[in-house]
Amino acid sequence: MKNKQWLLASRPKGEPTSDNWRYQEVESQQTGDGQIKVKVEFISLDPAMRGWMNDSKSYIEPVQIDEVMRAGAVGEVIESKSDDFARGDKVYGNFGVQSVAVSDTKGVHKVDPALAPLERYLGVLGMPGMTAYFGLLKTGLPEAGETVVVSGAAGAVGSVVGQIAKIKGCRVVGIAGGKEKCDYLINELGFDGAVDYKNEKLRDGLKKQCPKGVDVYFDNVGGEILDTVLTCINLHARIVICGAISQYNNTTAVKGPANYLSLLVNRARMEGIVVFDNAKNYGQAAQEMAGWIQQGKLKAKEHVVTGIDTFPDTLMMLFKGENFGKLVLKVEHDE
Repeated sequence: MKNKQWLLASRPKGEPTSDNWRYQEVESQQTGDGQIKVKVEFISLDPAMRGWMNDSKSYIEPVQIDEVMRAGAVGEVIESKSDDFARGDKVYGNFGVQSVAVSDTKGVHKVDPALAPLERYLGVLGMPGMTAYFGLLKTGLPEAGETVVVSGAAGAVGSVVGQIAKIKGCRVVGIAGGKEKCDYLINELGFDGAVDYKNEKLRDGLKKQCPKGVDVYFDNVGGEILDTVLTCINLHARIVICGAISQYNNTTAVKGPANYLSLLVNRARMEGIVVFDNAKNYGQAAQEMAGWIQQGKLKAKEHVVTGIDTFPDTLMMLFKGENFGKLVLKVEHDE
């Protein structure tokens, strides 16, 4: 069976280009004892992938040159030499950007396509959903009646953060780029307000939408947006640092918050989160979120692009703000 793969060819400087990738088609590996072979059906595309391309110290080892690009994915077991998985099982794992994966089953778990579409296990019921759940509830600690602001609010993580904050009784304001995304936040996801950073002054928009200030800020973008929100925080505010997509393709040093003294004045707290720290509680979180989906309290949206050949261009949609909801690559297989 042919395996279509995207390998990291070189480390990018600034935005990744087609030169940073190498495409190849090879025969799929043989399955060894304890392993499974998976026909990959959907691949998760996430901003974190840009950081994994750098040869620098982080919370996870960088992808090496000539390795298959790291990515979470879901698919079907087509061969099994493992006691824990059977042919036909639908599974999630870090299978990479390829159409067929052989895995030792570490970190692999079964998913139920009867409960939700497979691609949803890469979004609300996958890593973005877990990031939103634990980042907001465990680190942001929102209380009913507080004002929660989230940047990148129409993306995979931000859209879930805002909805969970609403479930917990908070006033929620999203920061997003463009009228269409802001309308989506308010009209479909139930946010109380939205600030269109592309078409209005962010500070003016925040003052209008958050007249009582900001109690929790969930940051996915960093840069000037983080700096501006810091001027609006309340006493004992919590700032959750989840990502900084505005900085990932910088060719110069990352821009840190110039307004950090606002943390001192307001006795506020800024804390980073990495979703893997909560791995032992993923099951509990997924169960609660699945319940919210069934109750109509939590809506999920996936932005699906078809064709593994489109990977380099599709990945860049994340950094251009072109995706609505969770960006997912659908893999087509030759029959």
